Amino acid sequence: MDQETYRLLEDFMLCSMEDAAHDKEHIYRVLYNALEIAKTESKVNYDVLIAACLLHDIGRKEQFEDPALCHAMVGGEKAYQFLLAHGFEPGYAEQVKQCIQTHRYRKNNPPQSLEAKILFDADKLDVTGAIGMARTLLYKGTVSEPLYSVLPDGTVSSGENDTKPSFFQEYKHKLENVYLKFYTEKATAIARARQSAAVEFYDRLYQEVTSSYQNGADELDRLLER
Repeated sequence: MDQETYRLLEDFMLCSMEDAAHDKEHIYRVLYNALEIAKTESKVNYDVLIAACLLHDIGRKEQFEDPALCHAMVGGEKAYQFLLAHGFEPGYAEQVKQCIQTHRYRKNNPPQSLEAKILFDADKLDVTGAIGMARTLLYKGTVSEPLYSVLPDGTVSSGENDTKPSFFQEYKHKLENVYLKFYTEKATAIARARQSAAVEFYDRLYQEVTSSYQNGADELDRLLER
């Protein structure tokens, strides 16, 4: 891929990014993660991979405006039409489209090509470790969702059995389990090296929150009984 092509794709990406948790820096991290993974694989089509990484989240705006839409499916089609409109071969545009449309975790639509698997892994790496926790907190704040839920007995829920969205619920239902869902050995190794940071952060936050509720509630009860 030459500089001119890269700039064309980058400019299209830059004018499509509005979500703070999925901003242009997320795109660059995914691209850089993908290039790091690709170094350990053979016969990677870098033209397809770079384009797919740059454009993989261009459907976020449509999904944010209509949650019924899947940003991966919308983004894949947008990328396909953009590439065709700028003279790229249909076969190339289709490969990029397929990578984008399978980068979001869905059991019925797994990535097939090597480039699609690398994009999938590179994107998932950005929800691991400290960066994954920070991005999740940022997103929860953007959509006005809480850190945690309080159970009927007044204790703080760990998030494990929650159905209402919260940071703890997201951790237990998604972030905690993401470390076993990579296709490449390199991504798996990177994720495992980051895992302890996420576990420690969740455990410490849960401990601090529950301690406040336990100690404070007991003290309030004591004072109210005077």
